[in-house]
Amino acid sequence: MRSIEGICRLVLAGLMIAGCLFVTQAGADEVEKLLFLVVEKDEVIASNTMLGRFDRLEMSAKEKIRDYKVSNAVAVVVTNQRFVAYGVRPGSWKSRRIHAGEKMESLEVADYSATLVTSDRILNFYGRTGTWSDTKR
Repeated sequence: MRSIEGICRLVLAGLMIAGCLFVTQAGADEVEKLLFLVVEKDEVIASNTMLGRFDRLEMSAKEKIRDYKVSNAVAVVVTNQRFVAYGVRPGSWKSRRIHAGEKMESLEVADYSATLVTSDRILNFYGRTGTWSDTKR
């Protein structure tokens, strides 16, 4: 009888250790806050704490900021001319032109990803690689 109790305790201890490892692994996947934006009337500066640098968004004379959102590791700025995203890993701004008559409907950012829905298309930005992708609606 004692050997069965010992086996049960051993199995229970193993399950508890496995559960703790699972919780620890899930917590390790969380993205820490690595990106901050300084947004002024006609200027945006990305503060990339991962790479220890500041990157200024170059804007044309007639370009105006309409909206922006920032998450832990990616940011998107919407101007009257383009959609511009910043990812901490590549440490640079990447843009896509707004089509004639295109209107932004929604913008979501989380961790390393961003999704932007317009009247014409759906755009995704992946901040680890700094790449945009889009599809027509």
